[in-house]
Amino acid sequence: MDDIQGRLKETSETCVASYAKWATDKKDGDVRATLQEAIHELRKVASRLEIEMAISERDENALKKIPIPSHRAQGRGHQSGDDDNRGNSAAGNSAPPARTSPKPQRNRGKPKRNDN
Repeated sequence: MDDIQGRLKETSETCVASYAKWATDKKDGDVRATLQEAIHELRKVASRLEIEMAISERDENALKKIPIPSHRAQGRGHQSGDDDNRGNSAAGNSAPPARTSPKPQRNRGKPKRNDN
């Protein structure tokens, strides 16, 4: 039998027995403490089980390929191959592209008043 399964079975039986004793005499402090300890052990086993499930799920998901999101797969053009230089300037030309229009002039003085 699996270690977690054995612990789960044993701690749940202990917890049920402790609960039955506590249900008959709710004022006994020792019985209450025994039930609390049994509940704590049951929580520890449940936590271990959750960890094992998460590990299993992580390992299962690691084997799956992640699909390309639809927003990435559609609008990227229909270029062939995996060209890392797509969209870059001509090969070997590291200079920035020349400006086609002059930079707009800023008004650096006081604004002119129009008294009309």
